[in-house]
Amino acid sequence: MSAARSALAGAALVALYTGAIAAADGITKLIAGGYAAPQLFALSSGLVILLSLAAARRGGHGGLRTRCRGVMALRATLTVLAAIGFFQAFRLLPFADVFLFIALMPLIAAALSGPALGEPVRPAVWLALSLGAAGVLCLMPAGRLAVDPGHLWALFAALTGTGSMVAARYIARIERVPLAQVFWPNLALMLTMGVALPFVWQPMGLADLGWVAGYALFLFAARWLSVEALRLLPAYVATPLMNLQFVWMVAIGWWGFGELPGMGTMLGVALVVGSGLWLVADEALPARRALRA
Repeated sequence: MSAARSALAGAALVALYTGAIAAADGITKLIAGGYAAPQLFALSSGLVILLSLAAARRGGHGGLRTRCRGVMALRATLTVLAAIGFFQAFRLLPFADVFLFIALMPLIAAALSGPALGEPVRPAVWLALSLGAAGVLCLMPAGRLAVDPGHLWALFAALTGTGSMVAARYIARIERVPLAQVFWPNLALMLTMGVALPFVWQPMGLADLGWVAGYALFLFAARWLSVEALRLLPAYVATPLMNLQFVWMVAIGWWGFGELPGMGTMLGVALVVGSGLWLVADEALPARRALRA
């Protein structure tokens, strides 16, 4: 596959990822008010593990083994920390506030891509990322500039979540094992949360169990799609495109929680999405010129 086609295919996978992860985030916000994090994550991670094992039995997708054991362990640890951080952030903050920190992840990825992956960020890319950062400033809700524990949790989640994505990109450049990249982090999450589960368990009705099952399905799809996208795109390109999930988050926030953003927020969305599309074009067009040369 040519670099240009890889960029477009990666962008399409990211678009599908944004819908799946936004749906999972919406369920997290819904469940977070009634249950502790270990209960949601232990149950959902167990279901994701079962889905991964079932997919592995069908063959293909690289199986569950990996040669990058150290990096996979790091990715699993960062995934656990990010899950805890986002759970607390969604519990304490409106959707739009959490998105401010999700939108910072491309900048963090750009900073990490050089030393961790050897992917130097070109000046045009920094300009596109700066445009996205301006969009983040527009997204800041009026009257909510004060930092509270929810914002600290969201920043912690953005840092660890980006680290997990960069680790996924590193593994994907060495071997194509998307199921392994889904299985091992979720196994770590289930084991970690399982330790605390007996102390926080609350009985769950069928409706809530259904929400947890839905969360697991969306999370499995999102994790698999993100790994494949990070195989095709540099982390600093994929993460701005993942900000497209804000469109889904606005819809879910309005429909499910009555949270409707203002004009400043929508302007910020346009800048963030525009910067993401710019990065895809910057990734694809130079490759086309090189192929024609």
